[in-house]
Amino acid sequence: MWITPDWPAPENVKAISTTRSGGISLGPYAGLNLGDHVGDEPAAVAHNRQWLQQQLGLVHAPAWLSQTHSTRVLDLHEPLTQIPNADASVTRETGIACTVMTADCLPVLLCDRQGTQVGAVHAGWRGLADGILEETVRTFSAEVDQILAWLGPAIGPAAFEVGGEVRAQFLADDPAAEAAFQPKGEKWLADLYQLARLRLQRQGVTQIFGGTECTYADPARFYSYRRDGVTGRQASLIWLSH
Repeated sequence: MWITPDWPAPENVKAISTTRSGGISLGPYAGLNLGDHVGDEPAAVAHNRQWLQQQLGLVHAPAWLSQTHSTRVLDLHEPLTQIPNADASVTRETGIACTVMTADCLPVLLCDRQGTQVGAVHAGWRGLADGILEETVRTFSAEVDQILAWLGPAIGPAAFEVGGEVRAQFLADDPAAEAAFQPKGEKWLADLYQLARLRLQRQGVTQIFGGTECTYADPARFYSYRRDGVTGRQASLIWLSH
């Protein structure tokens, strides 16, 4: 039904990444589409979101964001009453599910080993290049060597074709990023997972897990914007339980 991260998170840290399994959306959105901004029937999306909340036993609705490829990180102290513009959220409160939606971009879930803080990051190549992961890690009060990261389903390195300007932007920031790009004719194949690992490691986060699922290559399980254009969104959620 959904993917549960395989990582040594504390018992009170709960996390999942949804697939297309479940839900009532139809057509190009078929399955558990959670995106309300992609052209799907609003009633279907509302049903899917409510179903997910019930299945996860969440008292409050997940903290949905309006994602704009920014580096804005919200620190959530209470459940959201409106949908803010941001591309990551963190919280120290129990029962608030930090949530990001993706359909090829990289979802990154974070927690500390003590189980006192969690965060979710929407990291497409723009957000990665601009420092969304660094901004989110900085909000953690734990020492960086106590932070765990899990990389959720994203477009894989065999499918993510970019122009030379994207590669140049990453290399200007970190020459080691060259290892994350392979030539393909006039273009480059980019490894979002590797780029994220490099940036987390530079911050001192070395306990990094996941990074094995390709949204583009698995239409039965995942939405992919690069593959289909008109498509739904899966979500990755993390929260602290009592």
